[in-house]
Amino acid sequence: MIDQFINFVIRPPRAEYNPDQYLWETDFTLAGRKYKRQDLEAILQLRNQRGHTLRCSHYVPSPFPEDTPLPCVIYCHGNSGCRADGNEAAVVLLPSNITVFTLDFSGSGLSDGDYVSLGWHEKDDLKVVVSYLRSNKQISCIGLWGRSMGAVTSLLYGAEDPSIAGMVLDSAFSNLFDLMMELVDVYKIRLPKFTVKVAVQYMRRVIQKKAKFDIMDLNCIKVAPKTFIPALFGHANDDKFIQPRHSDLIFQSYAGDKNMIKFDGDHNSSRPQFYYDSVSIFFFNILHPPQVSSAYSNNLEKYYDLGNLKVTAGMDESLLYEIISGLQTGGTDAASSSSAPPTISTTNSVIELLSDVAPVAGVIDAIANVADTLGGDDPSEPQGKPIVQNEECCSYTSSNRESWGRCSSLGSDDEPSSDCTAAYNHHETTLKVLATPFRNTQRERTDLSQKEGTKKQKKKTPTDSKKPNRDKFEKLEALSQRLRHCILKRVNHRRNRSS
Repeated sequence: MIDQFINFVIRPPRAEYNPDQYLWETDFTLAGRKYKRQDLEAILQLRNQRGHTLRCSHYVPSPFPEDTPLPCVIYCHGNSGCRADGNEAAVVLLPSNITVFTLDFSGSGLSDGDYVSLGWHEKDDLKVVVSYLRSNKQISCIGLWGRSMGAVTSLLYGAEDPSIAGMVLDSAFSNLFDLMMELVDVYKIRLPKFTVKVAVQYMRRVIQKKAKFDIMDLNCIKVAPKTFIPALFGHANDDKFIQPRHSDLIFQSYAGDKNMIKFDGDHNSSRPQFYYDSVSIFFFNILHPPQVSSAYSNNLEKYYDLGNLKVTAGMDESLLYEIISGLQTGGTDAASSSSAPPTISTTNSVIELLSDVAPVAGVIDAIANVADTLGGDDPSEPQGKPIVQNEECCSYTSSNRESWGRCSSLGSDDEPSSDCTAAYNHHETTLKVLATPFRNTQRERTDLSQKEGTKKQKKKTPTDSKKPNRDKFEKLEALSQRLRHCILKRVNHRRNRSS
């Protein structure tokens, strides 16, 4: 039992992973802008004071802007995590012109070392990374974003380096000894209190011998009054592993500018979107990144505001907005397919944009239900033949946090399967359909409507005032079907990987 608790502290399950599978690609695109992943082992090797090599990755724009240094946020993972946990930080911060640096702490992931120290030795690893970034003239100021053990690491290091611009501290514990005593109750270990304290003292000596640190030194309450770096605290309300009161105690004694965000979930649950928005705003105000050029500003607004539509890795948001632009120009009989990206002046969501184009209930309902039908059968496919999403045909872009295994794969180096080839061929057919001029689609629908109109003309002759509305409805209905068809097909298409 005691040995299990010792391993629980200094040797939790280790994340072993393939960087090409669990990290962002070497070259990728977010919000219409190109980025790249630089693995430091390909350039140089960072070593800590104990001689352990640290595996690190740096996400930067491609190409890096000349004569314009950019801020950087270092993401610090938890005790069973790895640098793949920083995938979510890249999605949140890169579009704001903030670079993201991720690393495997010593004893975690692919880095050297046999044990973790829940923040004590990790702060020395963080010091090596900060020194490297300080020597890089392309980096301006530095921020820290830590979760669980990473939050404690950031706080311990921040107390020693006041030049850090800001910190996000997610689920930090206040005192390791108190946390260990609480976990005895959480796991319902029925022992007298004095017996538990004796066992903890034994564990303290064993950990000092193996991992070379004293568990009694891990006390964030002592360093919080000495730290003046602006900090954003976050904690889940239902966290049973590190209870919210730990963040409350640190928050109360923290000396710098501070703010606290509480949200639903537990210790390992994914964080809500409003929390990520708050983190993005916090770092934007603290780090003051240079403004994104106007060429990317429209794409950035589109990337963050797609209404109820969920853009997955297999969906092209630029194509989505091209079709919406066609809806806006549909009233003037303009062609909706264009090779040049459209300009959408508003920052409204997709649903609001479609509502502004035409208040037609059928069109809006068709678009609003797209998100609910992405995982279902395609209406254009024969019945009894459901769409199966092969794991090789779809990829994911964000990292879940319960364990390293939930860090999502962004593709595979294997050859595409037959399902992928079929999806790609079907995608080519879809593009041909979408490339047909809007007027041709309009004429086909008009011919059908005229035939139906002649049958009904004997019974009731429509008035001239209703003809324009009817034509407009047919145009919008055709475009809405094309939009629905595009999304349902694109979701099964494999996201291309850069070689």
